[in-house]
Amino acid sequence: MGSPNRTTDFRAGMRSFARRIPGVTRARRRVMRFRRSSGFHGSQQYWNQRYEQGGTSGQGSYGEFAEYKAGLVNSFVKENEIRSVVEFGCGDGNQLSLAEYGHYVGLDVSQKAIDLCRDRFAGDQTKEFFLYRAGDPLPPSWSADMALSLDVVYHLVEDSTFETYMGDLFAAARRFVVIYTTNDEQWETDPWPFVRHRAVAKWIDGHVHDWTLHRCVPSPDRTRFLDFLVYRPRDPSG
Repeated sequence: MGSPNRTTDFRAGMRSFARRIPGVTRARRRVMRFRRSSGFHGSQQYWNQRYEQGGTSGQGSYGEFAEYKAGLVNSFVKENEIRSVVEFGCGDGNQLSLAEYGHYVGLDVSQKAIDLCRDRFAGDQTKEFFLYRAGDPLPPSWSADMALSLDVVYHLVEDSTFETYMGDLFAAARRFVVIYTTNDEQWETDPWPFVRHRAVAKWIDGHVHDWTLHRCVPSPDRTRFLDFLVYRPRDPSG
């Protein structure tokens, strides 16, 4: 993953570079003005408030979308004999209700979401749930065969939040990282203040040097523009 100093230098360099590009700066300022005017004050606050007010994890965690994701992930887990999963962004637990995992650790930035999951899966000894604070050291018990991120990355609108989350996601995985996300930079035109699209695979290729893309499964419904990206550790021999 690289040294902390190198990561800090990269972030500072990218911010400096972006400030020198007029188009990027103007687009980013328009988006930030819209987010402020809409009452959006950050990713974590948004999801805390959403769950506290009785909201759900959204359409993607219910119905046909949830079934599609569960089918792919469950098959991958079985095919690769994955015994443990850590999920960064477990939400309200509805997607998890379709999962077929062994030992599972669910993390979320919302305490309300964690409480909902603990209540929903009370008595299930294979599942544990913890509050996730980006930037805090990851407990060894959160390490798993597979680290999972479903419909989370495009909700991380702040660069620092996105970068820390991605670092933690890969740091927690031993064998695979599975990400379900949009994978194209359309964020300046998205109407929702809590959504920012990124070229995720391109970013990973440039910054997560110890891992390589193992599989990409495009969504069969291209109107959603979501891909399953599966990563595995890079072979040291080349």
